[in-house]
Amino acid sequence: MGGSLGYTQNELLICIASRLIEDKTTAFIGTGIPMVAASLAQKIHAPNLVPIFEFGGTGAILERLPKAVGDAMTSNRALHAAGICEVMETAQRGFVDYGFLGGAQIDPYGNLNTTCIGPHDRPKVRLPGSGGANDVGSLCHKIIAIMRHERQRFVEKLDFLTTPGYLWGPGAREACGLPPGTGPYRVVTNLALLGYDEKTLRMKLIGLNPGVTIEQVVQNTGFELIIPDDVGFNEPPIERELKVLREEVDPEGLYR
Repeated sequence: MGGSLGYTQNELLICIASRLIEDKTTAFIGTGIPMVAASLAQKIHAPNLVPIFEFGGTGAILERLPKAVGDAMTSNRALHAAGICEVMETAQRGFVDYGFLGGAQIDPYGNLNTTCIGPHDRPKVRLPGSGGANDVGSLCHKIIAIMRHERQRFVEKLDFLTTPGYLWGPGAREACGLPPGTGPYRVVTNLALLGYDEKTLRMKLIGLNPGVTIEQVVQNTGFELIIPDDVGFNEPPIERELKVLREEVDPEGLYR
C-alpha cells in the first residue's frame, strides 16, 4: 500500500498508464493491467477510446472487465467483431495509435524479450513467446511497456529479441522496413515513468513515482539511463480514479 489514500502498487501503475491514453484514439490492449488501464481511461477521461483486442473485438464499451483478449466483453457493443488477421491488418495500415506490451527483459532502445532467458536452444527459462507482441511493437504508433523495474529486466543486451523497439538506434526501424513514425513511447514501472531521447532514441527518465529517488531508479536499471535536468514526479491516484477503479473497473480485485 502507499499514499494517504492507501493505494496499491498495481493501482498506481494502472492510473499512470491510464493517463497516457488520449481520447479519440485507438489502442491495442492485452490481458491484465492494460485492460484495466484502458477501461479506467474510457470511464474517466477518454470516453471515445477505441480499444482493439487480438481476437478481433474493436471499439468495445468496457462495462465489465474482460478476463482475456477472447472474452465476450471485448466485443460488447463494439464497432466491429472480426478476427486476429483483421485487427493485425488494421495495425499494418497505420490505424492503431497505442500498443500496450510487457516483457521479461527490455533494453535501452525499448526492444523486448518474451521468449527465453539464456541461449535460445538451451534456455534457463522458456517464456510464453511473442503472441501478437511482435506485430504490435512493429506496427502501432506509440508503444507503452508496463514492467517491474529490476536490473535483471532492464538489461544492456537482451537474451532474445522478440519485439523490436528502436533496434540499434536512429534509422534502424526504417532500415528494417518498419513503418516510419512508429516505436516505443513510454515505459511504466513500479518506480518511474520513462521515455526515449529524441536524438539517440535511448531510454530516459521522465518522472518518479511517489517516494522513489533517482538513485533507486539507477540502481535498478542494468544500463546507463539518460537522466535529464528536469525529472518530474508522477502524481499518485486521486480519489475519483480509485473509486472508479475499485467499484466499476475491477471490483473483484483481479489485477489491482
